[in-house]
Amino acid sequence: MVALIDYDAGNLYSAEKALRALGCDPEVTSDPDIIIRADKVIVPGQGDFLDCMQNLERFGLIPVLKEVAARGTPYLGICVGHQLLFESSEEGMEKNGGKPVPGLGILKGKILRIPDFPGQKIPHMGWNSLSIRPGSRLLRGIPDGSYAYFVHSYYAEAEDRDDVAATTEYGVRIDAIAERGNVFGTQFHPEKSSATGLKILKNFLEL
Repeated sequence: MVALIDYDAGNLYSAEKALRALGCDPEVTSDPDIIIRADKVIVPGQGDFLDCMQNLERFGLIPVLKEVAARGTPYLGICVGHQLLFESSEEGMEKNGGKPVPGLGILKGKILRIPDFPGQKIPHMGWNSLSIRPGSRLLRGIPDGSYAYFVHSYYAEAEDRDDVAATTEYGVRIDAIAERGNVFGTQFHPEKSSATGLKILKNFLEL
């Protein structure tokens, strides 16, 4: 059973639709008991990092997701769900006493705001090519340079470069895909990334 986590963070419908197109019938849930029993867990998300962490706390899901990752269950974070895997974020600092907002800390690293550059719009919205690390299980069968669809103003900077399966460029190097053991994250939206995105989701489902 694939648990698609509902924690009032949006982006559920498009993720569920893509999974169903691949023949998967996900359990949309915020029930810790169901999540712990799942064969695979997907954490989508959009919006503000602080709000998403507060929603996870409200639903009692922070220790649950940490346990899922620790016990070896395949875990995929999408967009903000990807960012939540890391230790802290600059997003929401103004509502957090000027301090970085703590994340799940499943992966080491931090979430930073995309710098302002002349002629570069923020949020970053659109298709960007992926520079892919050989040997990624999530990216099996996907050629280097494939395009994915991004919508974000903040990005992950992983502390351990071995945790990065793909990067992209938008004024700065952006860690577009995280991969460590059973834990995966995509800064972009695979469910909105055409055939490349569906292949990524298929690879995850087949782990």
